[in-house]
Amino acid sequence: MAEDTQKPAAAEEVAVEKPVAEKEKEQAPAPVPEPEAPGKPTEESAAAGVEEVAEPEKPKPVEEAKIAQSASFKEESNVVGELPDPQKKALDELKQLIQDALNKHEFTAPPPPPPPPAAKEEEKAPEAPPKEKEAAAAAEEQVVKAEEPKTGEEEKKPAVEVESKAPESEPAAPAEVEVVVEKVATVDEDGAKTVEAIEETIVAAKPEVEEAEVTTTKKEAEVAAPSDEQTKDKEAEVPPEKVFIWGIPLLGDDRSDTILLKFLRARDFKVKDAFTMIKNTVRWRNEFGIDAVLEEDLGNDLDKVVFMHGVDKEGHPVCYNVFGEFQNKELYHNNFSDDEKRTKFLKWRIQFLEKSIRKLDFSPSDICTIVQINDLKNSPGPAKRDLRIATNQAVHLLQDNYPEFVARQVFINVPWWYLAFNRMISPFLTQRTKSKFVFSGPSKSAETLFKYIAPEQVPVQYGGLSREGEQEFTTTDPVTEVVVKPASKYTVEIPVTERSILVWELRVLGWDVSYGAEFVPSAEGSYTVIVSKTRKVAPTDEPVICDTFKIGEPGKVVLTIDNQSSKKKKLLYRSKTKPSSD
Repeated sequence: MAEDTQKPAAAEEVAVEKPVAEKEKEQAPAPVPEPEAPGKPTEESAAAGVEEVAEPEKPKPVEEAKIAQSASFKEESNVVGELPDPQKKALDELKQLIQDALNKHEFTAPPPPPPPPAAKEEEKAPEAPPKEKEAAAAAEEQVVKAEEPKTGEEEKKPAVEVESKAPESEPAAPAEVEVVVEKVATVDEDGAKTVEAIEETIVAAKPEVEEAEVTTTKKEAEVAAPSDEQTKDKEAEVPPEKVFIWGIPLLGDDRSDTILLKFLRARDFKVKDAFTMIKNTVRWRNEFGIDAVLEEDLGNDLDKVVFMHGVDKEGHPVCYNVFGEFQNKELYHNNFSDDEKRTKFLKWRIQFLEKSIRKLDFSPSDICTIVQINDLKNSPGPAKRDLRIATNQAVHLLQDNYPEFVARQVFINVPWWYLAFNRMISPFLTQRTKSKFVFSGPSKSAETLFKYIAPEQVPVQYGGLSREGEQEFTTTDPVTEVVVKPASKYTVEIPVTERSILVWELRVLGWDVSYGAEFVPSAEGSYTVIVSKTRKVAPTDEPVICDTFKIGEPGKVVLTIDNQSSKKKKLLYRSKTKPSSD
């Protein structure tokens, strides 16, 4: 039987267990993680294109390589100076669009009216010209009648009438009278005079009408012109509106660029699309009443369903989504049984996310994204229609209004049906999205978490050493990870050189090993002291063992883990000394 001494071991690669069956293709009831991929199987839980299913008895190196690829996603810099030139240009263009919109108060202005009414007006517009045509036709008819040759008394009678009226009409438009007279052909003197007079009368009357119309138009223009100028003056006097998202102004703050870059990345740096997304987000936040929702008391019955706990190895806050909690019939009924309750659940989810986001530092060089851990153990299946409806609503809101807030999505305790469904929707997801997803079956969930999150930051229920309440250790106390080989012993030696109290805690994932502890003094002839008698620890026993020993002389504490099983085990431990009161 081999015996190992204390030495750090490299963490194993994460493999995914192969599902038992893959025939069902029903839609899973989507978990509700967060922004980008709130855990909705139908849209978000795409195969990471990274961690594939592996045979339990024959781990495939190709699949392990894919697992490593899933962790290859790296967040882009938010420091403007480090951006590629095309991205800098897109950011500048977006800023200009936003500035113009702020100047015109487009963010708070009501949405434009629907287009159909405008179309109807356009259809009616062509109907107006007929009246003008009728007036023109009537004028032409009068001119034609006037130009017709007249004989006898008929010619003389209008001539007298016109001659008597001519002096009144001539002053109105003398220029037009002369032009017309030149064009009229005369038969005799009287006829010419008659025709000339008629033409004078008719032609002179027309300019008066036109003059009146022109005068009226000018007056209207004069009246309208000042109103336009006044409008411009008013616009110049009104200062640009101020719009905030997550407590940060869209422009004018060091953190504003970080916000704008999120929208640009969500739309592949298409400036107009990003601008439209921002406007829609601002409008939705106003309609949803985000500020009021933040102040509402929506209860705490969902605190075990979604909660923040610790940070990952890169400093991202970690959010846990525990969907197995919805197996509780009372909890499920209280949140999804009708529209009103589903709406309340949605408000609670948005409120939780908003509070979490506002704790982030949006400075260009700091962390402004989170890591999602989605626990699918005992997750309700596709039959839970009410949960699926609520999840779909949450997913769409989060995707449309909370872009690029997730650095990584880790799915643990993944059932076979979830993986099967992922294979179906994976082709519809972008590589960027898939690169953020990591999947792990039940037996590898803890190891998968340790790949991204240190054990001291992982909650005890997920294999870590982080526990709530007052404890001897905190998340600032580092944990050592060791792999205990099958059919072997592993000893941990903790040297102590002065009088003190030694405290340690340890756990073996899945236990099924024997544990013992003893103190061995440094002085020759001293007796070894049994601190903890060797005993078998079953998987159902207390997950973490905490122990203390008061040291009265130099020596070492030796912890022994005897693994007689055929499987390797993951050992986690840490220790510290406290001053002795004696």
